[in-house]
Amino acid sequence: MHTTIAIDCMGGDHGPSVTIPAAMACLRADPALRVILVGLPEAFGESVLVSLREFGERALIRHASEVVTMEESPVVAMRAKKDSSMRVAIDLVKDGTAQAVVSAGNTGALMAISRFVLKTLPGIDRPAIAQNLPTMKGHACMLDLGANVDCEAVHLLQFGIMGAMLVEAVEHCEAPSVGLLNNGSEDIKGNEVVKRANELLRASGLNFYGNVEGDDIYKGTTDVVVCDGFVGNVALKTSEGLARMMSLFLRDEFTRTWLSRLAAVVAMPVLKRFRARFDSRLYNGGCLLGLRGIVVKSHGSADAFAFTQAVKRAVEAARHDLIERIASRMSIYSAQAVSSTQEDVSA
Repeated sequence: MHTTIAIDCMGGDHGPSVTIPAAMACLRADPALRVILVGLPEAFGESVLVSLREFGERALIRHASEVVTMEESPVVAMRAKKDSSMRVAIDLVKDGTAQAVVSAGNTGALMAISRFVLKTLPGIDRPAIAQNLPTMKGHACMLDLGANVDCEAVHLLQFGIMGAMLVEAVEHCEAPSVGLLNNGSEDIKGNEVVKRANELLRASGLNFYGNVEGDDIYKGTTDVVVCDGFVGNVALKTSEGLARMMSLFLRDEFTRTWLSRLAAVVAMPVLKRFRARFDSRLYNGGCLLGLRGIVVKSHGSADAFAFTQAVKRAVEAARHDLIERIASRMSIYSAQAVSSTQEDVSA
């Protein structure tokens, strides 16, 4: 039984020069994978077609006549470009031809089109972007990373449920721990939204750890970190900036004098291992959770190696029934909420 992934080949800063080689690398590594490459006809030149022959029916091509640019307004992309490679790829998930879609294209457009075409799951008000971040213990899933700037407590609860189901499905972790990002670990800390979200998460049946602070993210205190999109995006961008600064400082110090250059040669094996542990490409691929289909957003500047990680994440989510897990858990929670309401009314 093949797992079929639709790939928006035109998305991202590099387009087909990255997405097509990445797709072929994934096909070589996974005999049970099938991909549908969606793009402009000119993206599939003779050399590409020859390369794809080795995969036979596991590599299919679907033509599109338009491309959503990285600067395009989400509204324009959704309303005016109905035959864009992004839209066609998402439509393949909607009609069941593919089980997931991967795109490195315009984030706003991908979110808008995905929500319009696929709709949200029952009990989910807003989709959220979830992505892994490296920690001292491995990695943690953090959400929301920018889809929802203003959230209510119930939205944070939904994020917690979706994040936990994602970790269960993709990381094969039973009962993952869930932490609520706050400005203190005590239950009395935080604004009213976060305090109410703490109460809801504690009563949800999830493995809720409680409040976690910013430094807990990289300690690996919990498997899932929940926050609104404003906080999550600021935390993510701050982390990326800090990583770049550390890399720059290390390079500057190791090239400052001939002695430091000699030290760099001696330390090279350690530096390579250090770089590998912080290689952001390993964590490429944010899942847009809460939709009736699996959508994975790759970083726009991703190279072929990074894009393969996004495809692999989509494959894992599809093979381990991510959508069904989220829908099932939301159904259980909704039933509990109704029962609790009825008890309150009776009392």
